[in-house]
Amino acid sequence: MSISIKLEIFEGPFELLFHLIEKAQVDIYDIPIADIADQYISYLNMMQSLDIDLASEFLVMAATLLEIKSKMLLPKPSKADETEVEDPRDDLVKKLLEYKAYKELSLMLKERLLVNEKALCKDSCLADEIIDSFTLPDRLSAEILFKKFQAIMTKKHQEKNQSFRRIFRDNVTVEEKISYVLKYMSKKRLLYFDDLIIDCIDKLEAVVTFLAVLELIKRRAIHVEQSRNFDKIVIKRR
Repeated sequence: MSISIKLEIFEGPFELLFHLIEKAQVDIYDIPIADIADQYISYLNMMQSLDIDLASEFLVMAATLLEIKSKMLLPKPSKADETEVEDPRDDLVKKLLEYKAYKELSLMLKERLLVNEKALCKDSCLADEIIDSFTLPDRLSAEILFKKFQAIMTKKHQEKNQSFRRIFRDNVTVEEKISYVLKYMSKKRLLYFDDLIIDCIDKLEAVVTFLAVLELIKRRAIHVEQSRNFDKIVIKRR
């Protein structure tokens, strides 16, 4: 009757060594090097008995552990010289701490990857055509207009803590919004920029409305003005 043995495979010597230290539940700063070295060698012997190829790094680590073990067995110096002698385990502890830090970082990145895999991103919804440059009136630059647009959107759309939600896109075009603005202004000679944005259902519609206003300025169908900084932007028919 054949016996099936399942042996855990480790990617590198530090992974195996760290596993043995965690399994023994010992302090990484005070490793019982004799016990850990014996367990490490036993594991390598088991791998060889199962015809598992050993990477040279595993053998180098085994030699390092045996060297440290032999140094730990040497007679301890007198108390007068004790402060001048380094612990043979210091270099190994330093490398193990570095490995632990990288391992924890790797686990954190894997967790973030799993979270991001559950996120859905929509495609870019910029207008197909690029609006040509145009001249705005004095005291009102494209930057001021855009900052005003951002301020309105921030006020209207507060961030919501939701995991998932399905976004349904309405096929609103720039030309449709141009017609809407002109129709709106057929009844009034002027309106506030805020009034156009505040009625938008979502950010996409607000962006399209913003582009429509820019296009109407370019066509000289309307003009915009602002008496001073932070005042409401007024849109007037020409």
